[in-house]
Amino acid sequence: MKEEAIKVGDKAPDFELERQDGGFFRLYDLIGKKNVVLYFYPKDSTPGCTKQACEFRDQYEVFKEHGAEVVGISSDSVESHQRFEKVHKLPFTLLSDKGGQIRKLFKVPRKLGLLPGRVTYIIDQEGVVRYVFNSMTKPLEHVSIALEVLQEINSEEKHYKTV
Repeated sequence: MKEEAIKVGDKAPDFELERQDGGFFRLYDLIGKKNVVLYFYPKDSTPGCTKQACEFRDQYEVFKEHGAEVVGISSDSVESHQRFEKVHKLPFTLLSDKGGQIRKLFKVPRKLGLLPGRVTYIIDQEGVVRYVFNSMTKPLEHVSIALEVLQEINSEEKHYKTV
């Protein structure tokens, strides 16, 4: 029996991975403080992944205004992430998922059974997955949709605080 992928309404599984600066990132260190835009991408410095990372970079201040942190994950090495970050001046965290353990934990599908998938998860401050977007061919839409979902989450939170 095939296990189901993480879906909307599920609690995001906690994990810890090495950051591009050599330190460690733990998802649940952010829960309770920020919304998290967790995006899995195939490979550093490839055309689609570079476009996607640069769009997240260009909108990063808007994500921060929405109380969100952007985190990118691929199976590239820490050294590869360092180069990718430096060349494109990426202000957010890149995590090295050597061996794809976290990709497996989230059950990110593979394209054609070979290529690592491109999936973005929006996780709210409670640790609940609020949105999942899976598209290999539309890297820029991951960013615009993430911003729309964060606006909805923020307007819900404001509504609950005023009621």
